Order: sequence, then structure tokens, then C-alpha cells
Amino acid sequence: MHFEAVFISLFAVATAVALAARWLKIPYTVALVVAGLLLGTTRVINAPHLTKELLYAIFLPGLVFEAAFHLDFHKFWQNKLAIHALAVPGVAAAIGITAVLLQPAASALHFVDGFTMKHALVFAALIAATDPIAVVALFKTLGAPKRLAVLVEGESLLNDGTAVVFFTLILGAVTGDSLSIGGAVVDFVRVVGLGTLVGVLVGYLASKLTQRVDDPMIEITLTTIAAYGSFIIAEHFHLSGVIATVAAGMLCGNYGARTGMSPSTRIAVESFWEYVAFALNSIVFLLIGFEVHLSALLLSWKMILVAYLAVTLGRAALIYAVTWLLRRTRETLPWSWSAVLTWGGLRGGLSMVLVLALPRDFPHRDLLVTMTFGVVLISILLQGLSMGPLLRKLGLIGLRADRKDYERERGMIRAKTAAVSALEQLLKDGAVHPESVAKVRDEYSGAITDAEQRITDMHLQAEELRTEEQLAARRHMLIVEKDAILAAFRKGYLSQEVCEELLVDVDARLLSLDPH
Repeated sequence: MHFEAVFISLFAVATAVALAARWLKIPYTVALVVAGLLLGTTRVINAPHLTKELLYAIFLPGLVFEAAFHLDFHKFWQNKLAIHALAVPGVAAAIGITAVLLQPAASALHFVDGFTMKHALVFAALIAATDPIAVVALFKTLGAPKRLAVLVEGESLLNDGTAVVFFTLILGAVTGDSLSIGGAVVDFVRVVGLGTLVGVLVGYLASKLTQRVDDPMIEITLTTIAAYGSFIIAEHFHLSGVIATVAAGMLCGNYGARTGMSPSTRIAVESFWEYVAFALNSIVFLLIGFEVHLSALLLSWKMILVAYLAVTLGRAALIYAVTWLLRRTRETLPWSWSAVLTWGGLRGGLSMVLVLALPRDFPHRDLLVTMTFGVVLISILLQGLSMGPLLRKLGLIGLRADRKDYERERGMIRAKTAAVSALEQLLKDGAVHPESVAKVRDEYSGAITDAEQRITDMHLQAEELRTEEQLAARRHMLIVEKDAILAAFRKGYLSQEVCEELLVDVDARLLSLDPH
């Protein structure tokens, strides 16, 4: 199959899966992996392999930049101790704990001969990076605490970079090409610190340039250059490309967008990056499914299970230790959040790419590949699907019976209002006599009035519903305003200059409703 056909086929599958996931009410990324597994087994689509070059050249910079661009720096800084503790020393601790649990268990159960602590450390390092895409999307859908979402996303943004650096250092130590422990620490600080500096410089330059222009297409291009340019420059000098892109994204989103972009441009840039993230996530999670070979996983299911337990217990130990250490600080975390942070540590494409990047002659490489694919698959399917019930069990989200009642009443009002409108049209057309349908109309009008009263009573009990309804109404009215302005411009009633001024005003009001 030609590249063009494969490209279109992947997007067609992603679209179908998105519709199915919405209908089935399951996380989109979980559905993508399942679709990839099924299609990979049948070999209907000859998809490209998820290589390190492909991930680094296309997927990783775009995904990392989009997440960093939309992350509120103020909220990030309010949780800086927790995020940095989880993402830097926490990653190192999780690697050590996972390896210490995995190697003795594998040796004691005699799953494989010659599986030493070196192999366990390599596996623990490559599996350390978390991928919170499915979890954060679920948080937004279910209305989980926003601070919890900031912790999960902020940790992942940083631990992607630190996990890659730790993996490189550990692999070098195992193969005999690394420095001493002191040298490794210095190297880590250099790679992360200078990577951050590269990202800050690129992000600052892009932000300054956006202040000098007012053209959405140019400013979108500048953010694209910042995303991929910061990554490429850092990797060229053997620094952390992920950390560089995180720094560039946070600077462009929190400084460049707010000081150099008009409201219309900011909406255009954010819409662009939201689509980029959707497209890249769609393809990368499909490719994860394509890469997994079920036959190989079934042959090594015992080792995969032990590895998954070691990874999960290692993360649990890390999360609960950090929660205990923060209990007397301003960033104290509820213990129920510790369970969510533990279970929210899904593994994804980065771990798979790192294991595929191992040298071909690395001992037990095939086993490590199978273990990694198995752990990634279990974490996405098991943890991704059970996160919603866990949040409900811990009381972090309600069963939202009030929301269901509200939606039911609103739906009934819409349906009966539409029926009354159709009846009025029949009367207007002279198709029925007014006296014949008076009783029916009164019944419908009474039902609508009763439903509106029940909604009013809900508002007295649930202020959140009123706020959401007001926001939805304001957003809808502003979108209608925008459509009317564009229609007037197309018909020649407004000049381009006046049209742009009016659109900027509407976009500014849209942004004021929801800054992110």
C-alpha cells in the first residue's frame, strides 16, 4: 500500500474510532490501541513502524509542545515542589525500586536465565516515562479536580525528558561507555539544564517575534518553529530535546500568547495546536497497537505480569513517599489523590520507542521489547478503562445524578418545544383547526413549564449547573455574533478593517469566558 493510501487509511480509522469511543463512552486513546491491535493482527493496513526517528521527528515535539503551551504556568508553579519531586528524584527512585523488585522476582521464578540487575535497570529506565493523555482527557470529561490534572500533566511533561536522560546514562553504564556516578550526575544536570536554556531562548525569541507581527498564519508558523526547532537544536548538541520543547511551549503559551497575540490570533493558534495534538495522538496510539504482537505477549505473559506489578508497585512507593514528604508543606496532597496518581501513571509510545532503540546485540533485547509492549498495553487498557470508576469510588467525582436529571429535563424541553413549533407551523399553514389542537398545545406547554420549574429547583441545589448553563449560553451567543459579522462581510456590508475589529472584540470576549 502506498504511503498516501496508508496515511488516509490511518486517519479514516482514527475518525471511526473517535466516533465509536464517544458512543461507547470509553477513553479515545484506549479505543485507538484496541483498533490498532485488531488491524495489526489482520494486517489490513501496512502501517509504518514506530521508530525512534519517527517519534522524535514528528510526534514527540508536537505533543509535548501542545501540552506545555496550554499548561498554566501559575498553576504549574503553585505545584512546583510536587511536580519536580515526582519528575526528577522521583523518576530516579522509581527506576531503582522497579529494578530491585523485578530482578529478584524474575530470578526466583526462573522465567529467564541471566536476567541481571543491569537488565532490570535498563527496563526500569525505559518504562519510567508516563503518558497521561487518556487520563487527563478523562479528568476533563468527568470533572475531576483541576489541580490533580495539573499534577498529572506537569509531571509527565518533565518526566519524559528526565526518563530519556536516565535511560541514556544507565544504558551507557551497562554497556561500559558511561562516566562515574559523579560524572553521571554532572552529565544529567548539563543535559537537562542546558536543554532548558535552549528551550527558553527559542521560546523567548519566538514570543518576541509574535509581538512584532499580527498575522495568525505567521504566528502559527513561529510556534511550530519553536516546537520543532527547540527539540532539534537541543538534540543536535546532545541535550534533552523534550525538556527544551517543554520550556519553549510554556514560554510561548504563558508569555508569547498573552503579550504578543491578539485574541483572534490566539484562538487560531490554540485551535491549530489542539488539532495537531488530536492528529498526532490518533496516529501514535494506532501505531502502538500495530507494533504489539499478541502471540509474543502470550508466550511471555508471566514475565510481563511480574514486570507490570514491579512497575506499579514502584510507582506506588514513589507517589506515597512524595505525598508523605509534602504533608507539612503548602502543597500537601490528599491521600486519595495518591491512589489516582499511582493508577494514572500509564505508559505509552516513548517507552516503546526507547526499547526499540536498544542495540540489536543487547542481551535479552527481544524479552525487554516484549515486556515493554506488554506493560504498555496493560497500563493503557486496564488503568485507562478503570480510572473513571476509581475516581467515583474515591469520591473525587460524584455520580452526577443531578447532571443526568438536568440533561434529561433539558432534553425533554428541547423535544417538546420542537413539537410545539411544528404544531404552530401546521396552524400557520391551515392544516389543522385551532380548536382541534388547543388541548394538545396546552398539555405540551404545561409539560415545558413543569420541566423549567424542576430545572430552577436544581439550580437552587447545584450552582455549578447554573454557571455552566450561563457559560454555554454566552459562548453560543458570541459564536452567533461572529457568524453574523462574517456573513455581513461576505455580503459587502462591512469593510475588511471594520470586520477584523469586530471579530477581535468577539474573540476577546470568548477568551474571557475560558482563557484556556
